[in-house]
Amino acid sequence: MTDFHLAQINTARLRAPLEDPSMAEFVTGLTLMNALADRSPGFVWRLEGENGDGTIAAPADPMRIYTLSVWESPEHLRAYAYQSEHLDYLRRRREWFVPHGHEAALVMWWIPAGRTPTLRQGISRLGRLAAAGPTPEAFTFRQSFPAPVSPRPLATTPESPRARPA
Repeated sequence: MTDFHLAQINTARLRAPLEDPSMAEFVTGLTLMNALADRSPGFVWRLEGENGDGTIAAPADPMRIYTLSVWESPEHLRAYAYQSEHLDYLRRRREWFVPHGHEAALVMWWIPAGRTPTLRQGISRLGRLAAAGPTPEAFTFRQSFPAPVSPRPLATTPESPRARPA
């Protein structure tokens, strides 16, 4: 168990509005993929939209969607994304989304366990990744960073200088 969890946000630009018939399989898959995430090892939390799913439309651009979630570790997120039924949907992304080109589609960062990130924080992290590349504050699977080390309080014993009366 660690003092930190992994937050991640990913984004995509839709080929058509979610109500369009060409998006029906993607929309149906949202419920399935969210249920899969919810029961996946290491899953902690996800931001839910108005419809109870994990897809949030960008306030200024309804054709841009985001998902924001928290996991115990990058390994847990990787297992969900690439070693579960989610991979079948990931392989079909070109049917539903415009290619990203050089734009960052996913960013990860560490947060103290028990905290939940906001959509605004996630979008800011995407911007950091685009501006500076991978750093401990905004990274990818390809170039990740370990969780921060929490300073532990010094143990005091009768022999330690901190425990002696002044």
